[in-house]
Amino acid sequence: MSTISVILPDNSTRELEEGATVADLAAAIGAGLAKAAVAGKIDGELVGLDAPLADGAQVEIVTKTSPEGLGILRHSTAHIMAEAVQELFPGAQIAFGPQTDDGFFYDFGLTENLSSDDFEAIEAKMKEIIKKDEPFVREVVTRDEAKEIFKDQKFKLEHIDDLPEDAEISIYRHGDFVDLCKGPHIPSSRKIGAFKLMKLAGAYWKGDAENEQLQRLYGTAFFDKKDMKEYLFMLEEAEKRDHRKLGRELGIYMMDEEAGVGLPLYLPAGARIIRIMQEWLRKELYRRGYEEVITPHIYKADVWKTSGHYGYYKDNMYFFEINEGSDEEPRLSEYGVKPMNCPGHVILYKNDIHSYRELPIRYFEFGTVYRHEMSGAVHGLMRARGFTQDDAHVFCREDQVVDEVCAILDLADSIMKEFGFEYMAEISTRPEKSIGTDEMWEKAESFLREAIERRGIPYEINPGDGAFYGPKIDIKVKDALGRWWQCSTVQVDFNLPERFDVTYRTADNTSERPWMLHRALFGSIERFLGILIEHTSGNLPLWLAPTQAVIIPIADRHVEAAEQVAAELRAHGGRVEVYEQNEPMRVKIAKAQGQRVPYMLVIGDKEVENGEVAVRERHEGDLGSMKLEYFTKIIEEAQV
Repeated sequence: MSTISVILPDNSTRELEEGATVADLAAAIGAGLAKAAVAGKIDGELVGLDAPLADGAQVEIVTKTSPEGLGILRHSTAHIMAEAVQELFPGAQIAFGPQTDDGFFYDFGLTENLSSDDFEAIEAKMKEIIKKDEPFVREVVTRDEAKEIFKDQKFKLEHIDDLPEDAEISIYRHGDFVDLCKGPHIPSSRKIGAFKLMKLAGAYWKGDAENEQLQRLYGTAFFDKKDMKEYLFMLEEAEKRDHRKLGRELGIYMMDEEAGVGLPLYLPAGARIIRIMQEWLRKELYRRGYEEVITPHIYKADVWKTSGHYGYYKDNMYFFEINEGSDEEPRLSEYGVKPMNCPGHVILYKNDIHSYRELPIRYFEFGTVYRHEMSGAVHGLMRARGFTQDDAHVFCREDQVVDEVCAILDLADSIMKEFGFEYMAEISTRPEKSIGTDEMWEKAESFLREAIERRGIPYEINPGDGAFYGPKIDIKVKDALGRWWQCSTVQVDFNLPERFDVTYRTADNTSERPWMLHRALFGSIERFLGILIEHTSGNLPLWLAPTQAVIIPIADRHVEAAEQVAAELRAHGGRVEVYEQNEPMRVKIAKAQGQRVPYMLVIGDKEVENGEVAVRERHEGDLGSMKLEYFTKIIEEAQV
């Protein structure tokens, strides 16, 4: 029999008999790998273990430790869940059932409504199916064969009709269950170590509200029970840390349907936190050569037409008309609420003629913007319709770009360290649809790489995910639960300088287009705060805490002394409260702990006599008594 040669990830080759599969390759390499194998990659494409190999192919064995391994397992578990639902609910119509970042789901058309009470029965049926250890089998079928197989499944029939004429139609069978599926899947169900159904939701067929509403059943799965246990613990912790829950409990912000969806209202504690964050960053920006500007919340539609937002972003904006005339002779002008601050900064730049000697010019603004998010997508502070960006735009010469990006990354680094975040970066490169020349994009991408490498920041390339107007650096932070969140961004903009005809005078007195950099370091201040609340479980650092200390008089006779201590601390910038309510000491301490107050100062006879305060720290507990002067220094040093 003739042989073929395949290339392994380390560039070594392996000779196999013609007709060999990915599974055969794994077995040839070693029994351990064969046992661990989940799927394979042939020339970069994921395939099942039964996929045949071709001569010269580059092949990789996918195991449970591979980045793709868990997703394949979850996709397979989704099929088993759908199989269980069809057995328990005869006539169930199946739609789509993909894996997700943390599990999987399937959409079902059912004559009865599922509830969490059904989870136990579905999970039991899934265990029964898994125990049979049946293989997942791929078949390629014709369009007519597919229609015959799914003749009782209306969503599948519609999907088959939507497929291109030349599309390869593949199905996967598992026992009596079959679905249209590209795959791949695990070889058999025995690979599933643990699974759990998580929640129910509604979903429209193909995501279109005009279509039939389906029932979406979510679950998750892991290779090992230990991983499942850790995941469920993380979910429990995440629920405890949910910024929406803590935001209410700590009196930071609220939402009100009467006010509008996705529009946070900040209570005094939240307003204080926001202003402290802004002031902290404002001082840093002034120190680094930025100048603050303030721009309107609304502009005439002409501005948005010039910027391009009217044509490309209108559905995400809020437009209205203003009568510029009189009631008798109305003259209506269209205005748009700003979804971003960029056009205002460009208009400000154009107010003067600028020389090359003036550049770089750095404008910053804490600008509140508004975007039309779908109500279902709104999520507390993480995704709101109204939010504030710590926005800045740098206008500079080409020879200044790398240094400016380095300076922005340096500031981002100081922010992440101050808030205790581990972080990494992504460079997003030119998308399929973009403006600008090849030369401009190549230069811009090389400038971003040079800057990020000079700063020594770990990064990945995210190909094709740049904005249409230029490449960008996105900074992602890792929270206490190991979740990654996109925060800071640095973007090159080829669009607005061109559209607004932005120039500067060169050394030889000619006009040249400046480079324009967008940057937001918190990103959305609301989103950053939401992440920070969950990262710290509401235990904000002393310098940012809305109340830094509460003073607890033991008896009524100590209230006056407590007020004097409060006045002294306030005189040094401290944010303090006096708990003078007629409540037991334990209740007052529990209240302060529940509000995540960093320090509790207890005052009784002894403290009044000695000019001291008995100090309790929220994590360390009782620190003993100390002179008020000493504690005042602690508070003084924590001010922005």
